[in-house]
Amino acid sequence: MKDDKPGPDKSAGSAPEPLMDTPADSDEPAFSWMAPTAPRTAAAADGPAQPETRAERKAADAAVDPSVPAKGGHAAAMPTTGAPATGAAGGHGSRAVFEEPLATSALQVRPPEDEVARRYAQRDSAANAKPAGPRLMQVLLALFFPIILLVLAVRAVTSPWFLWVEYNRPGFPGDGYGFSTDDRMTYGSYTVDYLSNWAGPRYLGDLVNRSGDRLFKDGEVSHMADVKAVILSSFGAGALLVIVTIIGILYLRKRSTGGVRRGLFAGSIISLVAILGLGTLGVLGWQQFFTEFHRIFFADGTWTFSLEDTLIRLFPGQFWVDAGIVIAALVFIASLVTLVLTWPTRRRRGLPPREPKPEKEPKADKEPKALKEPKPAKEPKAPRESKPTKESRAGKA
Repeated sequence: MKDDKPGPDKSAGSAPEPLMDTPADSDEPAFSWMAPTAPRTAAAADGPAQPETRAERKAADAAVDPSVPAKGGHAAAMPTTGAPATGAAGGHGSRAVFEEPLATSALQVRPPEDEVARRYAQRDSAANAKPAGPRLMQVLLALFFPIILLVLAVRAVTSPWFLWVEYNRPGFPGDGYGFSTDDRMTYGSYTVDYLSNWAGPRYLGDLVNRSGDRLFKDGEVSHMADVKAVILSSFGAGALLVIVTIIGILYLRKRSTGGVRRGLFAGSIISLVAILGLGTLGVLGWQQFFTEFHRIFFADGTWTFSLEDTLIRLFPGQFWVDAGIVIAALVFIASLVTLVLTWPTRRRRGLPPREPKPEKEPKADKEPKALKEPKPAKEPKAPRESKPTKESRAGKA
């Protein structure tokens, strides 16, 4: 078989073939990897150990190539595009370093000054803004407090003990139609008990006097039923306000420091102003005040009676004057005590006590003035010669 492959050109200009076996050939290997490794010296053995963990390998890479970020830090210099980082040892080629941006890298960019000022303003307004819930509860507490005091005072008046005090106090007018103090106390207790129990109109309608006649007329029983509806409604509203007030106090104790004190303080002021205003109207015109009060709750013609009717004999005009005074006094005293107990002192407001004024240093006693030496007595002047008179002149002549 003939080999048609072209062979090497054996012309004169071609390079001579190298000698493969020469007697002067040294023992140096043809490639560097064929050279025998040198034994490790003591210094190399004592050197740093090879990194074993991942964190140590990253730290070693960062020490060799500063462009590679170490754990917990950033790269010292970002590699430029088209120029990948070159290995530091051995020249084993080059490799590109990819660095992923951190999630908080956007926080390092400062926004414009207007945006910074706007955020500061929003932060300050949010910090200084007070929640609406505690404020609302303070307002409700201030408004409910006078009503609760008034209901409690009315409940104290509509009780048998007040009847006993009134009927037995000196100066209370007697009945001109035959009721004794014991009769008044008995029949009046029935009437007062009817206002606070759940009995029907028959509780008063079936009462009879000693002679067997009905004690109250139909008009009187109807009016007392209207009074009972007003009284029970006010007591129910007062009980509901007490429950809401207790809930508000518990809420303010948790959400607002000093909120209960501020609400009660405002409520006591409202109570004092209201009771003083109503008391002034009652003093200036009690009859007009009493009439207008009944017109608010009762229809005209249902609350006027003759002097012979049982209600007028049991509860004369003086009784209502005394009841109004007691109600006003109870509300006034309770409001005044609350005002004193909730007065906004520095300690209750959480402010530090005032520093005592520094005492003025006592003025140093003035040094006593040196005693003045007594001035020397003036020598007596020689008497002046008297001017010669005309007669002496004439004698000399």
